[in-house]
This record gives sequence, structure tokens and C-alpha cells, in this order.
Amino acid sequence: MKKEIIFSMESPFRDTFRIHGFRFGSGKKSLALVGSMRGDEIQQQYICSQIVKQLALLESKGRLTEGHEILIIPSVNPFSMNIEKRFWAMDNTDINRMFPGYDKGETTQRIAAALFGAIQGYEYGIQMASFYMPGDFIPHVRIIETGYEDVETAALFGMPYICLRKPLPFDTTLLNYNWQIWETKAYSVYGGQNNQVESTATASTITSILRFMQRTGLISGPVSTNFNYNSQIINESELASVKAPVAGILYKTKNAGDEVKEGETIARIINPYEGTVAAELTTPTDGILFFAYNKPLALQNTLLFRIKV
Repeated sequence: MKKEIIFSMESPFRDTFRIHGFRFGSGKKSLALVGSMRGDEIQQQYICSQIVKQLALLESKGRLTEGHEILIIPSVNPFSMNIEKRFWAMDNTDINRMFPGYDKGETTQRIAAALFGAIQGYEYGIQMASFYMPGDFIPHVRIIETGYEDVETAALFGMPYICLRKPLPFDTTLLNYNWQIWETKAYSVYGGQNNQVESTATASTITSILRFMQRTGLISGPVSTNFNYNSQIINESELASVKAPVAGILYKTKNAGDEVKEGETIARIINPYEGTVAAELTTPTDGILFFAYNKPLALQNTLLFRIKV
């Protein structure tokens, strides 16, 4: 294992900003794994740290396949994580909306350019991603449909679902999109949530990434067969949505992964002053809760649930 600094930048008020990378093996640029790009993506960074730990152990046992290079970058935005802020601390911009970057642009454009320069040219790219809304997911692989997507290879993770998403115009600045345009097979992995690491979803995501490495020939020997699924392909546009009809305190009766029946109560919105039920939310269809909002305060029209029919 080689630990290196991918990018550094002096700060007038704090320690030097650094992006650390962990490089395993040498030869063909086979896999790049990118962790947290936002300050609240704790689970994403934790998963990458565990992959670094596992690869170091496998390396000591001679189980890394020769002729392949694996690059792990656990965190791209340590400054924001240190102050518990989701986006870039200075101007609230999102690094994951800055690709492929510009090395003479604004700070987050420069960070994106340096990162993209380090991870460009790998055969496979995995991003530990998070949703724009706070909430819990069924762990899954998400792929933007660029015309270059490789859905068949995504099944090698053995995760429950592969979710396809048609890009909107502003999605052309995402890492997943740009990786694909520059001929990397890119996969965004959603491990369930951001702020919890002591969960089954976290363990299953770590296992899925190691399984992908084994099935693509990057590591040898056995990998746990736990959490191994025949992935089902779904399209994000086909997920049913439930939004908050009024604002108030959200009290859920169902969570991500639960099966629901049409008309079943899945949450209530409580009047924050009187304690009465302002709205009762029911599911519009039979299915499985694919996404569930996880903040206690819901504003009107907030997306609270996505249901896989």
C-alpha cells in the first residue's frame, strides 16, 4: 500500500487542505473508489476506510491480483466534515456538481479538477454517494444513463437493486456522468444512510464492494456470501412518490426496506403546537419503501418516501 497526497491547498486560517489516496498494486488502472465529497457523508468515508483496511490485509496475504492498480480516496472534503457542514465551507458549493473541474476556477472547481485528474483512466469507478434529500435507502447501485453505462457489470456487486436514472441538464457536472463520458465504467453506490456506521446496510455495502473486486478479478480467494442478491433493475422514474401535504413534525410508522400495501398508513404529520394529526400519509400502491426521509421536521411538499412498485 502506498499512501499519498492527491491534492493539497494552503489555507489562511486552518491546516493545509489535503486529499489523501491509498494505492494498491501496480499496472493497469483497474479501479478507483471515491468516498465522501460532502461533509455529512460519514458512512461513505467509513466504508472506504474499511476497504483500505481489508485491501491492506489481502495484500499481506498475497491476494491482490498482479498487474492491477486500485486507488482508494476516502474523503474529498475533510474541511466541511470537520465543521459538520454538507457543502464547501466557504461558499456552500457542491464538489459533486463541479466535474470535470477547472484548475484555474473557483476552489471547488479546482478540487474537482485535481480529483478527476487522479481518477481518470481507470476501468471501473465507484463513488460512495448520497441523495440530495436526507433519508435512508435500500442499499443499491445507481447509474446515470449516458449511453455508455454498463448495467451487466453492475450486477457483480450483488446488491438488491440497480437503479437507472436519466440525466437532467445539470447532472452533466456529476462525477458519475463525467467518468462515463471519459470511458470509465462508473457506479454510484448508496449504502443506506449518511450518519450511521453501525448498521447492517454498512456491512452489506462493504461486502458488496469486495465481492465486485473479486468478480472482476482484482482480488482472489473467498469473499463472504452474506448479503448477496440477484440484482433487480429498476428505473428511478418508475418509483412512486409520497410528499408532505402540510408542514409539521414527521412521525413514521414504516422505514426503508419495509413492504407496504396500498392504503396502508406509513407516516403521520403532527401539528407542532397542538400535537394533533395534521395529515396521515398512506401508500398509493403495493410495494417496498425504497427511500424514507429521516429528518423529524417535514416542510410542505417535501419528498418523504419513494416506493418500488
